[in-house]
Parts: sequence; C-alpha cells; structure tokens
Amino acid sequence: MKTDQILPSWAPRVPQHKIRQLYLNDANGIYDDELIDDVGYALLARCKSFLLANDPAQGRVVCPVCSTTILHTRKSDEMLSCQQCGWEMVWKDYFATFQHKQLYGAEPVLELFRDFVKRFPSARTVQEKVLIIDTLIHGYHWSQKYGYTRPVAINLIGGKLPEVIAFLDSLSYGVANTEGVQETYAEWVEKSEYVRTWAFPKSDTTKP
Repeated sequence: MKTDQILPSWAPRVPQHKIRQLYLNDANGIYDDELIDDVGYALLARCKSFLLANDPAQGRVVCPVCSTTILHTRKSDEMLSCQQCGWEMVWKDYFATFQHKQLYGAEPVLELFRDFVKRFPSARTVQEKVLIIDTLIHGYHWSQKYGYTRPVAINLIGGKLPEVIAFLDSLSYGVANTEGVQETYAEWVEKSEYVRTWAFPKSDTTKP
C-alpha cells in the first residue's frame, strides 16, 4: 500500500442523543457504565483530534501513518514529507482534511481539552467521569475583548451553534444529579449571556 495515499482522519463530533441519555440517567441517579464510557471516550477521541489539528498552526504535522512529527512552514504548495515512513502530502491538501470541521481553538480551549485527555482515562468512579464530562462540554472559548464567547460544545457535539446551545439548555437535571453538575449548569446560564446575543436572532428570546 502506498503511504502517500493515506489521509489523516479526525474523530467526529459526538451525537447529541448519547449525551442526552447520559444526563437523563444522571438526573434519575442511574449510572450506566457502558454509556458513560462510550460518551467519555468519544469525547476523548474528539479532543485528541482537536489538539492534533491545532498543531499545524504551530508548524507541526503528525504523520497519519507512523505518528512522526513533521515540521513545515505552512506554505500552501509545500510538500509534507515523513522521513520515517515516506508518507507525503501537499500542505493545502492536508489542511483541507480538517478545515471547516470545528477543529480549531485558542490556548484556553486547548488547555481545557488537554486536561480532559489527562483526567478522564484515570477517573476511578462513574461519578468522577460524569463530572469531568460535564465540565468539558460546558467550557468556553475566550476573547480578551468579549470574555466568554462560543461554548466548546460546538467543537465536541453535533449541530450548528444555536442547536448546540439549545441542546445544552435542554439537558435533564434532578435531585439525584451527580454532585457539582447543577452548579456547572448555573455557571453555563450566566456565562452564555453574551453568545446568545449573536447566536440567536433578536426576536428570539431563547433562554435556558
């Protein structure tokens, strides 16, 4: 098989219905280990893809065949060449594999995703896993000028921005929630005020 025909692959965003079921279960005090791991490891794969897709902006590309780091200058016609396995691809073609796929963010988002990649696999209890997932999907992009902007859920969960905001608003909560989950939701309501001003039409008074 010719290695230069191999394209990089990026983990997809996680389907809404799986996360919705996880929160419905949690609101009723039900811990489905299989579902929690399914959602958690799908988010983990997405976070890893996000981090890898941001490396090229720093002049680094990871070879999709052998994982060797390839340094580059980001010139559109530059040929990326792996000295270990011989894989090659023109930079503009590599860039096209993750362009417009919600795989870019600044340092605060990268740090949030790195933290999830580090913490989730080592979580020992289902409650800890739920809280780590909850913290991740309610995180935010950050702007020096505007403060909290887009929720990082747009990078992690399927749907357009208004749909993702409405989805986060609709998640189930109840007296049996994992400790800390409802507090995260209260912070989400407060921090989402700015993004709602431009994510929804002025005539739309959508609120959680």
